[in-house]
Amino acid sequence: MATIRDIARVTGVSCTTVSNVIHGKDNRVSADTIDKINAAIKELGYVPNMSARSLVSNSSKVIGFVNHVITRKGSNFMEDPFHSASIGAIEQELREKGYYLMLRTIETSEELLTFLRNWNVDGLFFTGIFKDHFFDVLSNLNIPIVLIDSYTNQNSLCNVGLEDFRGSYNITRYLIEHGHKRIAFASPDIKDGGVLQERFLGYKSALTEFNIPFDKSLVFVQEMDIASCRLASRDIASHPDITAVVATADVMAAGIMTGLREIGKRIPDNISIVGFDDISLCQMITPPLTTVHQDINLKGKLAVNLMLQLLEGKQATERQLILPTTLVERESVRSLLP
Repeated sequence: MATIRDIARVTGVSCTTVSNVIHGKDNRVSADTIDKINAAIKELGYVPNMSARSLVSNSSKVIGFVNHVITRKGSNFMEDPFHSASIGAIEQELREKGYYLMLRTIETSEELLTFLRNWNVDGLFFTGIFKDHFFDVLSNLNIPIVLIDSYTNQNSLCNVGLEDFRGSYNITRYLIEHGHKRIAFASPDIKDGGVLQERFLGYKSALTEFNIPFDKSLVFVQEMDIASCRLASRDIASHPDITAVVATADVMAAGIMTGLREIGKRIPDNISIVGFDDISLCQMITPPLTTVHQDINLKGKLAVNLMLQLLEGKQATERQLILPTTLVERESVRSLLP
């Protein structure tokens, strides 16, 4: 990793001048010099060396939460109650340990490096991480990092995840065992190596086990905002042979249910639907949603525990923590069996 000394050597100025520009104390530095230093910072990929920080001294007590789940323009990452609950669980646990949480959505590796140059964070949580250039950059950062729901399979980094495949397999099997064979799958865009792909593969695996051919025309890809869910519901309703829907998130299931009701479909009388995550919304909608439960509070607690171990300079006892899922049966599924 580049250092202040490297930047000073490349630009021909003193380390003190470089440090002043990095920390915003540049009122006595010329504009040309500032531009030259900033160009060198970008070219060399400089980020502060934070490995020497301790919990006793020179610690900001601030942990960053970087969201790399990029939604379409106009969408809001925090509109999904699952993300709100997940971040809230981490914030509560950190607060009890005397830390603060800073939330930021970051699209590119350049934005990530800029963020780290401007904010004195002790560690970073990441969500929405795939095996790409962004991951290559973050994996080389000299700072404690804990990934949330990552399938990058990088054992050198800590990760807290979930039985996504198993949970989706189990709830699809539940539908099949209740007599459903034409089962739709509704999801946002499915990327290779991510949570949604694991849930998709679990769905397909259950179909295969029961000798039900996979039909790609029964896969409906939309975002999770209400307008997109309405579109998905109309697409699903245009296939009268569909008797059930597996949604990759509770909020998407709820949105599709709303859209189906708007066009006169009754749940579960006309069509059954299941979700994933078991957020509080599941018990507020009508009918209450059958879904896959994950312990969001436990996930937050485990993520924070891993972070604290790294901040204290300890080797994490377990770097890959995978939480189980359970099926929660409510009232959104109708049995088609005689």
